[in-house]
Amino acid sequence: MTSSVFDTRPCTLGEGPLWHPERNQLFWFDIIGKRLLSQQDGEPLEWQFDEHFSAAGWVDHETLLLASETGLWRFDIASGAHEVVAPLEADKPRTRSNDGRADPFGGFWIGTMGKEDPRQDAGAIYRFYDGVIEPIFFGITIPNAICFSPDGRSAYFADTPTQMIMRQPLDAEGWPMGEHEVFVDLTADGLFPDGAVVDAQGYLWNAQWGASRVARYAPDGRFDRAIAVGGQHSSCPAFGGADLDQLFVTTAREAIAAPDAAQGLVYTAPAGVSGQKEYRVKV
Repeated sequence: MTSSVFDTRPCTLGEGPLWHPERNQLFWFDIIGKRLLSQQDGEPLEWQFDEHFSAAGWVDHETLLLASETGLWRFDIASGAHEVVAPLEADKPRTRSNDGRADPFGGFWIGTMGKEDPRQDAGAIYRFYDGVIEPIFFGITIPNAICFSPDGRSAYFADTPTQMIMRQPLDAEGWPMGEHEVFVDLTADGLFPDGAVVDAQGYLWNAQWGASRVARYAPDGRFDRAIAVGGQHSSCPAFGGADLDQLFVTTAREAIAAPDAAQGLVYTAPAGVSGQKEYRVKV
């Protein structure tokens, strides 16, 4: 199965696609370009920032929660105005936010990583819940694949250089409970897990950096199938459309010596299944 171009504006590092279920609108980021992008009625929209922003959740029809290198922000879509909700490694100028997603309990998970040298294990994964940010995993190099099972009992995440996607049991309030375990080991295939999302059937869809694809894995970790995208560095998928059966995939031009016109775009393809509605963040 192949994809088509959804948006022609190239991103240096396209990431964090979010389908707002009340607005029926896709939002995504160019992290290196320090901007948020969207479309409305086929018209391009864009917001420029002074620092790196990377991930979002929806609060209500008019408001998003955005993650940046210094904090979590309440963002007014109409005006672009934004105010800090909680600081995020604001005292660490060498790190920035990366992958993040709202959880089934109204919380928001967000990872951080080194800006200049992501091999330093400088990052962590945090959870924002009930107005407070708490660290839940340390020593992360490149946090990715944050997503959740439909029953709310499991979270998934990856530290991309390890080439493994992990599964973490959750308690009744959505906090990690017990030890995480390997869900998918991609080392034998030489693949690197980037962003991920779980569909309504509990299958995980993982964008794989450098592989020009999004792969679907069964709840037991078995490979099911893949959708090809035009960009080499596929970075993160999101389900959208009226029936949540369209897969949107961001890509990146970063780390490509001579990127052609296919790199850094957002792609879309029929998924053949429906995704989960993105959860609302409680702020």
